[in-house]
Amino acid sequence: MSFPLQGYRVLDLTNVLSGPFCCHQLAHFGAEVIKVENPKGGDLARQLGADPELVKRGMGISYLAQNAGKRSITIDFKQPEGKEIFRTLVASSHVVVENFRPGVMDRLGIGYQDLLKINPRLVYCAITGFGQDGPLAARPAYDQIIQGMSGVMSITGAPDTAPYRVGYPVADTVGGLTAAFAVAAALAQPDRTGGTYLDVSMLASTMVSMGWAMSNQLIAKKEPAPMGNENITASPSGAFKTGSGLLNISANKQEQFETLCNTVGRPELYVDDRFHERHARLKNRYELREELEKALAARSADEWTDMLNEVDVPSGPVYLVSQALAQPQISERGMVGEFKNVPGVDRDLHLVRTGVKIDGLDPSVDFPPRTLGADTVDILRELGLSDDRIEQLRTAKAI
Repeated sequence: MSFPLQGYRVLDLTNVLSGPFCCHQLAHFGAEVIKVENPKGGDLARQLGADPELVKRGMGISYLAQNAGKRSITIDFKQPEGKEIFRTLVASSHVVVENFRPGVMDRLGIGYQDLLKINPRLVYCAITGFGQDGPLAARPAYDQIIQGMSGVMSITGAPDTAPYRVGYPVADTVGGLTAAFAVAAALAQPDRTGGTYLDVSMLASTMVSMGWAMSNQLIAKKEPAPMGNENITASPSGAFKTGSGLLNISANKQEQFETLCNTVGRPELYVDDRFHERHARLKNRYELREELEKALAARSADEWTDMLNEVDVPSGPVYLVSQALAQPQISERGMVGEFKNVPGVDRDLHLVRTGVKIDGLDPSVDFPPRTLGADTVDILRELGLSDDRIEQLRTAKAI
């Protein structure tokens, strides 16, 4: 297949999640991604994950999750010779992505302005918690900190349990997606002559993703509140107890509500004054829930899912992650890639791809996540360095 970013080289200097996730997307869309890691352990994510044996090997699951298709070179930026190697790489690259605190790259002498002298058309993407300026710019930031400061936690959970963090690193992930979009947009400029500096804030990116909640506050001056599994805009819309399992129902339209009532054997509900029209249902959502759950107790979530979707009432079961991965809609559409007998892991590896199809095909990468520095020698040889010179750099601990 044809990959949209084929021909572009990306230097991935990032750690843990937001930056690696960004470059994970770029790699799957065809970019050549070179992961530049410190020789003393590399990406911190190599030490994270639920499998202790892989952590010991420096191939933690958190690292494996978003580093397939990236070559790995180790460079010590604190060594002058290491910085020179990096500058040589930059000269033949199109993009640099980093997620250090503001000012770190400048202090090392390899910041944006320094690198523009080497590559005047460079796209430089800096991902930070709060952005490159402002009163909080220098603070360290992790996903949970951003979830709290963005307002995400304040609207997650039920009124009696909030604030709750979202169950996966949503702020890191949204920041990474935002960065990937920004990089792709910068590369798409047909008449770009100079460099492009992308300042991606995880805080701002996360707040942008909360569009409806933000607009309710900005426009209506209504503070968003936690509503558990209820939908703020419609009722009945949320997660309902059944005879077995939890069922999501989104009967957002009047005709869907009436069909739902008929299907569960409670047609009298849609002529009840408490539930007859949309705003009445919102006002009396908990009474409506109670009535519907009495009827839903007659069957399992899976049974109701089939019955309701047959009559165009959107519904679906609430799955565990293992169940979500096993469902045919995912397993048959190629979202999960497989790599056989992966070096450093010594087993087959299954990893999620992008969730996008291009002309009916899944963007994929050719090789699994690499052991630390696995491609250092090959990349340096491609840059024209002799084996003797490479050994000198190794002795000097620059690589």
